[in-house]
Amino acid sequence: MIDLKEIVKDPRVEKVLISLCSSAISLSKEISLSDSTGNHRLLMGLNSDGDGKKQLDVIADDIFYKSLKEAGVGFYASEERETIETLTKSGDLGVAIDPLDGSSNIDCNVSIGTIFSIKEVKNKNHPEEDFFILGDYLASGYFIYGPQTLLVFTVGDGLIKFSLNPEDNKFISVNSHSNIPEQTQEYAINSSNSRYWPAPVRSYIEELLDGHTGPRKKNYNMRWVASLVAETHRILERGGVFLYPGDDREGYSEGRLRKVYECGPIAFLVEQAFGLATDGVKPIVGSAANSLHQRTPFIFGCKEEVETIKNFYEDPKSANSPLFKTRGLFNR
Repeated sequence: MIDLKEIVKDPRVEKVLISLCSSAISLSKEISLSDSTGNHRLLMGLNSDGDGKKQLDVIADDIFYKSLKEAGVGFYASEERETIETLTKSGDLGVAIDPLDGSSNIDCNVSIGTIFSIKEVKNKNHPEEDFFILGDYLASGYFIYGPQTLLVFTVGDGLIKFSLNPEDNKFISVNSHSNIPEQTQEYAINSSNSRYWPAPVRSYIEELLDGHTGPRKKNYNMRWVASLVAETHRILERGGVFLYPGDDREGYSEGRLRKVYECGPIAFLVEQAFGLATDGVKPIVGSAANSLHQRTPFIFGCKEEVETIKNFYEDPKSANSPLFKTRGLFNR
């Protein structure tokens, strides 16, 4: 299925990654059949975060849950479950996972994925103490289900990439990612929410829209897929910056993405590719969550852009300048 012996030195982590790969193979088959049955697109209510939950979300969660339990994983923290669950009492590793990120895109046949991280659980009576620290990862990564099924992960020494060969269901090592370029001309944000953005984000995007005639002296392109895995993969492959800030909408003051099983694992990957990942000001890696489903603003990608955004947050004068208030697309 996958050969990790030369890459992963910890046999416990290797076993978990193999289990995740087995689950991803099963899930990729379910995804490929989803359009023929139509049932996978049916809404099954709301998950613990209030997001619509489709049948394929439930199937994905069940696939990973069963496989990781068989692999001897101790603890399982999933987007689709209210609390951290004990899988194996003797297990000392925990997996935090978003089993199917971007499931709202199923109907559109857009790339979706699975985000995961692997940690050692030191306090089995209170596993949340380890899960809620966004750091000390033994591994983190994602599967992306698109034209190809890919695995991109890190064990703390750069990024590693595998591609699934559908003929024999084996993951084959492919060329490793290069580092994220320090500069870019692409950004990803949902501009339909611009009227709700905080002033620093509005100021930053205004500068980008000014293009080569503005202070940045170059033109930018906008991208938005509404799939965190797809956005991450594009940025790791060719650079860019991603923004999902907190905003003025009800329930969005801390953004929409979850710290434990989305932002933490992705931030660790991004840092391994020499990018940056913050909540606008503070790094995600090294921070802590206070609950399994806590949200955070999330900004990551090319160093120069992430640092520029941080400067806007830390300098209220630039974010609230009279110039900004009297011009541009984002006037209130």
